[in-house]
This record gives sequence, structure tokens and C-alpha cells, in this order.
Amino acid sequence: MTDIAVIVNGSSRPLDGVAAHATALDWLRDTGLSGSKEGCAEGECGACAMLLATPTPEGGTAWTPVNACLVPVYALNGQEIVTAEGLGTPEALHPVQEKLAEAGGSQCGYCTPGFACSMAGEYYRADRHEAPRPVAEPVEACPVHDDPEHGPNGFDLHALSGNLCRCTGYRPIRDAAYTLGMPEADDPLQQRLSAPAPAAVPTDAEVDGARFVRPATLAETVRILGDEPSALLVAGSTDWGVEVNIRGSRAPFVVAIDQLDELRGLTETAEYVEIGAALPLSDVEKRLEGRIPLLAQLFPQFASRLIRNRGTFGGNLGTGSPIGDTPPALLALRASVILASVDGEREVDLAEYFTGYRQSVRRNDELIKAIRIPLPLAGTTAFHKIAKRRFDDISSVAVAFALDVEDGVVASARIGLGGVAATPLRAYATEEALLGQAWNVATVKHASAILQAEGTPMSDHRASSDYRSHMLGTSLLKLYSQTVIQSKEVSA
Repeated sequence: MTDIAVIVNGSSRPLDGVAAHATALDWLRDTGLSGSKEGCAEGECGACAMLLATPTPEGGTAWTPVNACLVPVYALNGQEIVTAEGLGTPEALHPVQEKLAEAGGSQCGYCTPGFACSMAGEYYRADRHEAPRPVAEPVEACPVHDDPEHGPNGFDLHALSGNLCRCTGYRPIRDAAYTLGMPEADDPLQQRLSAPAPAAVPTDAEVDGARFVRPATLAETVRILGDEPSALLVAGSTDWGVEVNIRGSRAPFVVAIDQLDELRGLTETAEYVEIGAALPLSDVEKRLEGRIPLLAQLFPQFASRLIRNRGTFGGNLGTGSPIGDTPPALLALRASVILASVDGEREVDLAEYFTGYRQSVRRNDELIKAIRIPLPLAGTTAFHKIAKRRFDDISSVAVAFALDVEDGVVASARIGLGGVAATPLRAYATEEALLGQAWNVATVKHASAILQAEGTPMSDHRASSDYRSHMLGTSLLKLYSQTVIQSKEVSA
């Protein structure tokens, strides 16, 4: 273990002797950078947010906000981060910090560093607006406008969706965001964007018997898995980070796959769209640009921007959680997974992938390389997520629909369900009830009764089994209502 270090606020900091399971947040605080705070330790509050230099398709850099409490610090070897301390100083505040202070956007201050980092990520986002933002106006003059989720300066309020504040209230924080102008040309963090982001650095660190490895290639990775099938694969670590922090889980051998080039592609052909298993969901969303409407509906409802900046399709499928949001959508899209090992690759229909609670057909010596979505897509799609909060919450029930209705008759139907069984599943009985039937109220009511009986929902602190079943039944009715309304609007 030599020359393992992270560039923090412009300076290189070594990781000598740091525990293999340590998170970036713990390491930062232990080294004196206490601006980042631990609020929840599971990626839900954003108090620990920091900026990570990530590559752009054009070869430059983006400042991407991520949860420091979830990122393994060794995953940052050779990488570059900026914390709240690196934005500005008390004598020379960063524009984001200055606007937060002017607007009264901080009381106890605990969440403020995280808000500042998330806000700075949006401040420096290259494609945040079609035209330059206007010059910042005084806070008291922040104009009223009709868009509740975007400011008059182009600021996307969803950039702060993973940051929680319990004492200030969000209006002054929003006002601060909505009065930000454009970065100055001599802003060091703005100038940094034109240079390439740091390349992934192969890593092999062993501390007190625990080992953290970042292989250089996919071939090396599958060789490691062949030799060490008990190794834990980690990509965005949005799930494993919670296990480390909340449940005290430790793994003797972690293999990081988040920066393998072979797992970060997105390919579109006439037959399919293939998405790399380790490509962060935020990047998938940007690169697809809405071309898969069902996923476009899913992304804003999947956790928060901070989580989507690290979370991946491969991780969501690899954990096998029955309440993950992506499996129902991918099931409705007829997706398959590409599994890789030293023996080569094999393609598995996602409907055949899950075998039990957090179990699948993937062998210990295999990893998920990509998700493949066949084309053409269904004409009518929808993703319905039932949760206690509109955003940044775990599903009680998730339902994804992909239907083709031709001349008023259902020509094909695929329905993916989450939260109603030990695994995500296809609603085959409901699909059969719809197929070949007229798309009308009578058909939908009949099929809704069948859908309500799909799965084996349980009761827990999120919802009762009866509630989950009822939500299944109403979901199809909601879809029909939406399609009828849309049809009438198009006709008008």
C-alpha cells in the first residue's frame, strides 16, 4: 500500500493506516475537516455532502455532490474532492455561502455545509440553463414565478432534494439559490471544469487484515472473483455504506467496480439500449435525455439527486431488494442482465433473475456488466411509486406499466411490481387478463381486481398488507384515467 491519497480542497492527503471500511466522512472529520456533518449516516439528510470531480462526456470535469457518509474513502484514491471548507473562507465567502447568509438560510448551521455543497454543484453545472443566468438580485427582490421547481435564474431545486433542514425552513434556502448569478471567469472551481477529471487509480490496500481493491480492468476483476468468490462487490456504495454505518457490517475483502470503463458505457442500437451496470443513475438520465419515457418517470422519484449521483442499476439489482425502484421498471421494459465471469458472458431475462429474498441466479464469481432493454418500446408507460413522501423516500409499493394499445385493444402488456413480495415480480395474471381485451373501463376494473391479488404483500412500518394490495388495484385505474385524459387532450 503506497502513495494512496486523496486531493482535498487542492491539497493531497494520504490515507496511511486508515481502516479499509472507513467512509469519506469519518476520514474527513478525523483529519480536522469537520464542516461535513453526520446527520443520518445513511444518505438521507445530506449534511455530509461534498463535491467530487467527475468526468464529463466532453473530457472535462463536473463538480458532483455526493454523500460523504456512504463513499468508502479508499474509493477516492487519486480522486479530487471539495468540502465546505474548500468553497470559501470567513474573509472571502463563496457566492453560495454569501447568498445563504444574506437570505438567513442558516440557523443552527448543522445542515448548512451540506446545502452549500449541493448548491455549489448546481451553481457550476454546465448545462443548467440554455442561456446565462441573470445577474444576481438582492434577496428581498427574488421574483415570484410560476415554476415551483426551477428558479428564474435556472436553478433546479431538485439539486437540493437530498438535503434536509429541520430548523430554518426551506424558503430562505430556496431564495438564496434563486438569486445566484453565474460563476465569475476567474473562479478557481469554475476554471477547474475545463481540465480532465482525475483518472481511476488501481488500488490495493490492506489494513488490519481487511483488504480494499480497485482493479484496473473488467478482466482483472472477474479473475479476482474467480479466485475470491466471497469478495464483496461495491459500486456506488449507497447500500453497503448504510450497512457499514448503521449495522456495523465489515467485509474482509471489498472489490470496487464503480470506475471500470467496461461497466460505465451506454450503447443504443436498433435492437436495444444497453446501460453499463456501474454508470451512475444521474449519468444515465442525462445521456438518455428522456428517450426511455418509463425511466424518465422513474429517475426523479428514485431517492435523491445525491444518491442518484452514485447509485447504479447494477447495485440496485445486485442487492436484490424487493423494494428497489428500478426492478419494477426494468421488468416492465423486458430488460435482461448481462452477467460476466472468467467463463465469459451470459444474458438472463430479468424476470428469471430473482430467485428469493435478496437472492438471484448470479453466481458468486459473476458480476452484473450491463442491463439490456429491447426495442421498440411500448407506446404507453407509467411508473407509480407509493410512498410517504413525494421525493427521497423508500417505496411502499412500486408499479411499472408498459402497454401497447392498438385500435382500442391491448396488444401487449407488461407490469412490474415492487414491495409486494419477497422479490420484484411480473404481474403475469394481470397481463393475461388485459391481453387482447378492449382498453375500456370494464376491462380495467376486471384486471384491477386481479392485480390487487398479485404478490404476497406483508405489513410493516411503511404500510399494511391490505393497503399495499389496495394500491395495486387503484394503480391500473389511475393508468387508464391518465391515458384517457391524455387522449382527449391530444384530440382537442
